[in-house]
Amino acid sequence: MPLQNRVTPFGEIVAISQRGMFTGNRGIIHDPATKSLLKRRWTSKAWLVCACEYKDRRRDVMATRSWTELFFLDEAVALAAGHRPCFACRREAAERFRAAWCTARGEQRVNVNAIDAVLHCERLDHGRKRVHPIHELLASLPDGAMVAAAGSAFAIYGGQTHRWTNEGYLSPEPLHHIDGVLTPPSTLMAMRAGYRPVLHASLTT
Repeated sequence: MPLQNRVTPFGEIVAISQRGMFTGNRGIIHDPATKSLLKRRWTSKAWLVCACEYKDRRRDVMATRSWTELFFLDEAVALAAGHRPCFACRREAAERFRAAWCTARGEQRVNVNAIDAVLHCERLDHGRKRVHPIHELLASLPDGAMVAAAGSAFAIYGGQTHRWTNEGYLSPEPLHHIDGVLTPPSTLMAMRAGYRPVLHASLTT
């Protein structure tokens, strides 16, 4: 039985057997005795996207009173859910993200706490995932952006939309109506300014 630690593009934490390219966390949100989630879904505004492998360190998932290991199919899902690259285990990616963030917003330098504060406002609406209105053509969204339509999440790649599922992304399909954008606006701006998320092979092939 899989643990409840896989994150969807809507930011929900679910129990599915999907293997992810990235791990990450939102603080301590589990009970190590039962390896189950507590009622709260975050204890920190720093929602991170971490590497699954780092300096040969190994962790027994949800085994201790430490940060709760969450898993994402790819970085597009993690960014859509409101996470950002970790400055510890993914330093290079985090610096590229910050540089693109600054370029997009016309800033010289930004503190990571300021990034987290902006993302926290953009990711949530009264404690639930915020879906942002779309003000442009779907095909103009950058690769890795994610949108919502009819209760499902779709990733953009090459101007086409691919449905996210428990098994990965499906072949492209046309969307006749879009509910909004899942990727937070500031993250979307950073992607337009040059940040390239790592995407799952089921999307890029």
